[in-house]
Amino acid sequence: MPTNTLTTSMIPYLKKGDKVAITCPAKKLPIPMDDAVKLLSSWGLEVVLGQTVNASYHQFAGDDAFRAADMQRLIDDDSIKAIFCARGGYGTIRMVDLVDFNHLATNPKWLIGFSDITLLHSHVISNYNLPCIHGQMPLNIPDASAYSLDTLRIALFGQQLSYKIAGNPLNRTGTNKGMLIGGNLSLLLAIINSVSDMDYGGKILFIEDVGEYFYAIDRMLRALKRAGKLQNLAGLIVGGFTDLKDNDIPFGQTLPEIVMDVVAEYDYPVCFDFPSGHISNNCSLVLGKAVYLSVKTEGVEISYS
Repeated sequence: MPTNTLTTSMIPYLKKGDKVAITCPAKKLPIPMDDAVKLLSSWGLEVVLGQTVNASYHQFAGDDAFRAADMQRLIDDDSIKAIFCARGGYGTIRMVDLVDFNHLATNPKWLIGFSDITLLHSHVISNYNLPCIHGQMPLNIPDASAYSLDTLRIALFGQQLSYKIAGNPLNRTGTNKGMLIGGNLSLLLAIINSVSDMDYGGKILFIEDVGEYFYAIDRMLRALKRAGKLQNLAGLIVGGFTDLKDNDIPFGQTLPEIVMDVVAEYDYPVCFDFPSGHISNNCSLVLGKAVYLSVKTEGVEISYS
């Protein structure tokens, strides 16, 4: 059942010599994982490639059962300390219910990814009270900023993760603490009222998305609001909303204006322009863990206790 507390189960941070794996629960890969293997090896990690890395079935990295079986092997293998999802795209929702995640309850490990992987993050936070890492994926490494990759290393190896960013005149100031949840807005809508859905009460919500129409973002946010997801938040962090599209008849509002219109009646802090999402500087966030959010006129601070 979803948790209402700020306390999450502990996952051992990585150390040199640990074995980690790359699997592909969604769309198939267009390139080999050489860059990812090179980077992770430079961190002192031993990298294992799942069978899905070289698989193809229509647009997916193997059929649903194949992708689920690959994830299952890595979850059940206690020598694997972290699982990197190679990419997003679409397909995780087709295989998630074929995977038995129960082994994570006694042998937890990190799940890393973003976008379509929001579903996996939400599932393990809700059902197993385990933190996950929203950050760069193996496919994105060639185009990723050095800083974003370093935040991934910092998060995985348990170093202090904190951010200070410039203020935005549309931010809503305030200070609060809560468990950080969220990810891709479209995926958060896709899992509403499912076993992977989360309790949003008292949480700090992070959202990002890519390639959406302005009206679709407005609709998704209002759907979350109507479902009671936004009224009791401790804070809202808005990340990258990239490659946005408009209709021939313009929607008439910018992304920040859409967000603030939807949450106007609430009083929690709201931060725009956090560098995380479908961008090269996709900075890592540990979801499912308590975070401190301070939004002031001069800037924003986000840190983990």
